[in-house]
Amino acid sequence: MSEERNKLFDVRLDDHNFVARNPEVEHERRIAIYDLLEDNKFEIVGSDLGPYALCLKHQETRLIFEITSSDGTHVAEIQLSLSVFRKIIRDYFTVCESYYDAIKSASPSKIEAIDMGRRGLHDEGAVMLREKLEEHVEVDDSTARRLFTLICVLHVRG
Repeated sequence: MSEERNKLFDVRLDDHNFVARNPEVEHERRIAIYDLLEDNKFEIVGSDLGPYALCLKHQETRLIFEITSSDGTHVAEIQLSLSVFRKIIRDYFTVCESYYDAIKSASPSKIEAIDMGRRGLHDEGAVMLREKLEEHVEVDDSTARRLFTLICVLHVRG
């Protein structure tokens, strides 16, 4: 029973500052949300009100996790500083851009090398996110990875 409760059943991005994103970013967003809803671990420390709905917001210099229960009851609002993620996000975007350029014309070995760097930065961002959330929410590796993807999508401004 606790496995069913310690999950996300809904994930939304509050992108009121929405800009037209390129197809690759939209694709990553859709896949991350789909995969999150299929398989995740999201356990609020000290709460047993799950499963949970999550709305991710980017407001000024803050990343906000608004969490509600299945009946709409407010469970928690977790605010994290985006400044700790800024460098890893910037590096990740740079490598992603190189990757998308490389798949058009580079050799398979070069594409693979860039992709390994991209995955390494993504993993690093997910670990950092897990560490920042740990006093509030326990997530597994794959959930942290998908949430980091969504944080990157929220960070896209144009």
